[in-house]
Amino acid sequence: MAYSNPVPERKKSIKTKQKIRHTELKPKKSAHKKRTKPQIAIIKERFLTHYPCAKTELVYRSLYELLVCVMLSAQCTDKRVNIVTPALFARYPSIQALAAADLSELKHLIKSISFFNNKAANLLTMAHQVLERFNGEIPTTQEALKSLAGVGQKTANVVLIEYCGANVMAVDTHVFRVAHRLGLSAAKTPKETESDLTKAFLTHLADLHQAFVLFGRYICKALKPECSECFVQEFCITRSNFKPS
Repeated sequence: MAYSNPVPERKKSIKTKQKIRHTELKPKKSAHKKRTKPQIAIIKERFLTHYPCAKTELVYRSLYELLVCVMLSAQCTDKRVNIVTPALFARYPSIQALAAADLSELKHLIKSISFFNNKAANLLTMAHQVLERFNGEIPTTQEALKSLAGVGQKTANVVLIEYCGANVMAVDTHVFRVAHRLGLSAAKTPKETESDLTKAFLTHLADLHQAFVLFGRYICKALKPECSECFVQEFCITRSNFKPS
């Protein structure tokens, strides 16, 4: 009677077992679990308590200056913007003065700001649009602000939050990171995250935006979060950094 060689079959069996064992050791991705209403209420109350009078750290004296500051702050620190704007506003103290600016001079004044070429062009176009469409008055509605060059939904909402106290949420990198670390959103974009936070909190959105920004800037930092200082640590699901797509 002929016997088949059992060795190849044995090797195959070992490989299969190793593959199965390796698969079992791989960490499984856990699905995002929505926060419950009681959890959201606790998070909301703690942020409002810890930051009762939170305001932007941008330095401004008028709606015109606020809009310019917020436009410049995109992908740039408030600290850097505050260094640049005194000379900028001394040279262009009004929307009318900004509309008459020389583009090359404007670029020179903000050259230490990230993406200064695009921002200078947007500032100049925005100033002309305000004069032509709004009789020189900065608009105070989201849609009107978004019609201006260089003003997206986040910029419009930040202006409305700071100047009007509007009940809207704005999602910058800090708010995006905090929302995801606390399990308040699993959205990939700022706009979707804004929708999640708005539905979760409903009220006090302006105060919560300001609080989330300060919390993300000084405690829940991107690379080295100060977890020992965190007042919502039990709700944190990860120390990983999150960036919008």
